[in-house]
Amino acid sequence: KRSGDGGLTWSGRLPVPENWATSLETPTIHRVVGPDGKRRLIVWSGLYPARLSVSEDDGANWTPLEPAGDWGGIVVMSALAELRPFGRGRYLAMFHDDGRFFAKEPRREDPVAFTLYKTLSEDGGLTWSFPEPVHRSGEVHLCEPGIVRSPDGGTLAALLRENSRTRNSHVIFSKDEGRTWTAPRELPGALTGDRHTGQYAPDGRLLVSFRDMAHESPTRGDWVAWVGTFDDIVKGREGQCRVRLMDNTKDADCAYPGVEVLPDGTFVLTTYGHWTEGEEPYIVSVRLRLDELDRLSR
Repeated sequence: KRSGDGGLTWSGRLPVPENWATSLETPTIHRVVGPDGKRRLIVWSGLYPARLSVSEDDGANWTPLEPAGDWGGIVVMSALAELRPFGRGRYLAMFHDDGRFFAKEPRREDPVAFTLYKTLSEDGGLTWSFPEPVHRSGEVHLCEPGIVRSPDGGTLAALLRENSRTRNSHVIFSKDEGRTWTAPRELPGALTGDRHTGQYAPDGRLLVSFRDMAHESPTRGDWVAWVGTFDDIVKGREGQCRVRLMDNTKDADCAYPGVEVLPDGTFVLTTYGHWTEGEEPYIVSVRLRLDELDRLSR
């Protein structure tokens, strides 16, 4: 579906290529711009091989899914960031795999190890390099990175789900546009969850939407938003507040969210979940402003 009014109303289902029905794993959508200024949307479909679909008319029409290369992974791509200098069509994307889908023949290991990968595009998202490993561990299962750039532009932070559920979420930092990354370190409980997606408000504060998986949280498994600053992440602070956006009624099956910020500072957060007890999951959009949360938290 498509919205032309900032998520207030949505179209009916748009026609899409037939082979979208063959998508096997969480699809992701990203806005990219080519070196010539051409704006496009790309949709990734994960597992092996990772496949890519492109729209050059803001989602009205799409190409069929085509392999991006002889490789695959899980939640391809959970993170995408434009690289400096901006406006040259250069992008970094990140995903993970546990050995089952990176190659045509699965790699079976005991214990299972999770590997974070990065891949680069030089042509505005049309083609991507063969993925390189960023971090690998069988002790902590770090995955589904969500990238946030610092306000001064010089640092990338990748917030990471910890899938063994034995530790908090983690974060890694890069000061050289993703060429190298720091060793992972744990985040506070307030930022512990799955599929972090962050955007800045006009006042410079950061909102991160995710599925709460903190170990002793009353909202565990629900859709939440964290509000704080990039400096809070750097210094390991809890942040300003965390709010439950919606109560998920089935396990932890919800909240792989898209987050957009409108020019007036309104956040539009859209995701799926089991929002009605006993019913199938469905997609909702939540709209909020940080001044509304400020009033609620006084």
